[in-house]
Amino acid sequence: MTGGIETIRPDGGRQLFAFETRGGCLESRDEIPEPHAFLAKVRLVQEGQHHERELEFEEHDHEAAHGAHHRDNNMRAAVIHVMADAAVSVLVIVGLLAARAFGWLWMDPLAGFIGALVIANWSVGLLRDTGGILLDRTPDPRMAEKVRMEIESEGDRVTDLHLWRLGPGHLGAIVSIATSGAREAAHYRQRLARFADLSHVTVEAQHSHSASG
Repeated sequence: MTGGIETIRPDGGRQLFAFETRGGCLESRDEIPEPHAFLAKVRLVQEGQHHERELEFEEHDHEAAHGAHHRDNNMRAAVIHVMADAAVSVLVIVGLLAARAFGWLWMDPLAGFIGALVIANWSVGLLRDTGGILLDRTPDPRMAEKVRMEIESEGDRVTDLHLWRLGPGHLGAIVSIATSGAREAAHYRQRLARFADLSHVTVEAQHSHSASG
């Protein structure tokens, strides 16, 4: 089997990369440069038959604040600690000034109560995320769904999928796959390599006569 891949960038730029066999799989001879956001046209030639397929790859931002698995909880805890100290200090000063200037003695306990509410609100999110890590909760359900769709797009079936966080912006994955074909684990690792967040992947391929059985 031979073939190649053509990348089409959003700006219209095109590049061609030839395939070669490595470890029982077809891989590009040259490294495809970043950014990894492009439309890929994959062409394969097997026994005189030509096959072509289009795949769209998107770039992942490791520093995106919206991804919960990208957060460094140690840094968040330090920032919350400093901000809480600063907020409480400001509230106490305001309360004391108000009590001295206007005789509002109730301002001091009110400032303490407001400070406690602010700190509690900041802490809830941190406790929720760290608790999820300790309870081994799936850190990114959207990534889990993408992995499942990538594997099952070829007709195989994901029988078990486990994701866990290795660090900010890095996930580990264990995937068990039932397949009726002759594909080995290296084939699926190559397919999952498109997800930059997956830093460590373990694949188990279970061969059977029917992937749906």
